[in-house]
Amino acid sequence: MQMSAQETGTGDLEMALRAFIAEELFPCVGAKSAVATGGLQVFAARDVTSAWNDLEIVGELTDWAQKDVHDGDGFRSLAIIFREPAGLSEAQFERAMWDRLQSLADKDAWLGEDYDASVSPEADNPDFALSFGGQAYFVVGLHPNASRPARRFAFPTLIFNLHEQFVRLREEGRYERFRDKIMKRDTDLAGTPNPMLARHGEVSAARQYSGRVVGEEWVCPFQDPRA
Repeated sequence: MQMSAQETGTGDLEMALRAFIAEELFPCVGAKSAVATGGLQVFAARDVTSAWNDLEIVGELTDWAQKDVHDGDGFRSLAIIFREPAGLSEAQFERAMWDRLQSLADKDAWLGEDYDASVSPEADNPDFALSFGGQAYFVVGLHPNASRPARRFAFPTLIFNLHEQFVRLREEGRYERFRDKIMKRDTDLAGTPNPMLARHGEVSAARQYSGRVVGEEWVCPFQDPRA
């Protein structure tokens, strides 16, 4: 979908993301569930390489988690869609993504918010998750030049998912079926399995955030000030 970033309104960005997720071959059934049940919320930001909207984004994350974390059993996702830039490589997007996440974490700490005690703030820990407003998050990055089709959206985007949703899936015995279904659909779409998909809690999920394939030597460029 070709859209002009400068003139694109929030409604257009939301429609574009909903259409992307609604595509028949899009593999993430959790995202499809969020759209179908009204659990997807969108915030339009300016530039993924800029701190312009960071304080607003932290506020959105805090308000959204407090409002929705115990509301029903459906999936909920907060998508931050950046209007630009569209030409970042996978490595450039990954760097910009972690710059934004570092800035957001610094601001959350500055505001006096506690880290969610159910997860680790250490980025190399298998129990790592981000924390905003006292709630843990898992992030999925999308951008135009992603190598995996499931991550190849027209605008740089960070989709924040509440960590407790994955914990609940495991407690209810649904996690393995959920994961297997996504992996099969992603393989059907891309033609090859995603080498970065690991089981929740086995290795740090930080390796999966950007969508770029990284090796064992990869070190997460993030350090929460509360760690």
